[in-house]
Amino acid sequence: MNNETNAAEAMKTAMKTGTTTVGLVCKDGVVLASDRRATMGYFIASKDIDKIYPIADNIAMTIAGSVGDAQTLVRWMKAELKLYELKHGRKANVGAAATLLANILSQYKFFPFFVQLLIGGIDKKPRIFSVDMLGGVTEEKMTATGSGSPIAYGVMEELFQENASIQDNLLLAAKSVRAAMRRDAGSGERIDLTVVTKKGFQRIKKEEVQKILKPSKSSR
Repeated sequence: MNNETNAAEAMKTAMKTGTTTVGLVCKDGVVLASDRRATMGYFIASKDIDKIYPIADNIAMTIAGSVGDAQTLVRWMKAELKLYELKHGRKANVGAAATLLANILSQYKFFPFFVQLLIGGIDKKPRIFSVDMLGGVTEEKMTATGSGSPIAYGVMEELFQENASIQDNLLLAAKSVRAAMRRDAGSGERIDLTVVTKKGFQRIKKEEVQKILKPSKSSR
């Protein structure tokens, strides 16, 4: 019982970790977005940290929580997915990658990784999964993690439309993270936008992110 209580408290702590990551399913791929600030309590430890990582040609992963734990899982997932591809002669699908990550986390539930993670990509169709630190998995059309997620959800709940294009959802993802950065002290610096399509993983240049946001400057 004590171990279960400790695990529950650990999950609450991870959910309070300062950051904002967003995932949106589009008709032609997925959009993943984040801020780039890393914090240690009230101290800004880094102003330019990656929170979105490609882990296969067709799959990417966002991180929130302990940086060391999250980066360990990124390396682990990259290695496992590469081994899967070499062994089976084909790429793992997005659902299999999410299940693999969940199984890894479940094995360590009493000494957990302090993380909240999103797995997004495309195989037969675009898919995004939210994976918690104890190995719980939910498939989502739009989702967010981190301390700024309630603010980001407010924007997405209002404006998200299923089967929207990547271009439309790039704007929505950017607006969601921007809103979180304005009100959440743990999120900040600039917006990172990425897409995963059948062509692979692409990180949008920061100059392009600024252009994407320009039409919405006058909105409130």
